[in-house]
Amino acid sequence: MLWMTRNLSMFTILITPTSNPSRSCQPLLLCFVMEYDPRLLLHGQQYIEIYKPLPSSACIQNVASISGLHDKGKATVLEIEILSYERESGELICMNRMAVFLRGLGGFSNSAQPYSYSKHPVNQTSSTRLPKSPPFAVFEECTQPSQALLYRLSGDYNPLHSDPRIAEIAGFSRPILHGLCTLGFAVRAVIKCICGGDQNRIKSISARFLLHVYPGETLITEMWLDGQRVLYQVKVKERSRAVLSGFVDLNLLNSSL
Repeated sequence: MLWMTRNLSMFTILITPTSNPSRSCQPLLLCFVMEYDPRLLLHGQQYIEIYKPLPSSACIQNVASISGLHDKGKATVLEIEILSYERESGELICMNRMAVFLRGLGGFSNSAQPYSYSKHPVNQTSSTRLPKSPPFAVFEECTQPSQALLYRLSGDYNPLHSDPRIAEIAGFSRPILHGLCTLGFAVRAVIKCICGGDQNRIKSISARFLLHVYPGETLITEMWLDGQRVLYQVKVKERSRAVLSGFVDLNLLNSSL
């Protein structure tokens, strides 16, 4: 994948081919509601489980299904689960689950008791309570002004990330960075600072997108250890705002930590 052109690592293979919402979710969104405005779609949460190392070369079959639906009044939250299999062996490689906000499409149920259904545990994507203590590790990295245009090459062609007019309609001053690209920076920081560069230690990833990132901004990832779990928070340095938080569960933690 080409969302990061310098210091390219195996982690670029770890995330992007299996969790691209535009390619796997679009048919489900069209089945759910034929008249939604893609310019008002926002990626709210992401949860990933990795069952085996991703091969460097393989044909992947993605099977997507709707796993949750919530009426939020002015918006609908749609949860989509994607199972990724290696086509030749049929082995399950990983699972992605995402929550997307369809702004302007809520109010389809009784307002006194809004409809809400999810088939997965709430604790997988619930808000992460960060410690008050100083972080165990901090990693700072700059995104490039062209970062969103590079990330589009993964197949997510949502014009919110490339067209200034669409970004303005959606309420942003300019195109914003893909949430999964920001998540890639965060998990790569965990791999570098906690996992000793070994991406195979990643077991699962949970992320809640809090605020947008503009290409060219500097991301500061703060990390705390909690047993085999790494709690993290990403801030934009230029605006001093938290944009992403969550946790990463590890298969094996280095005893030297």
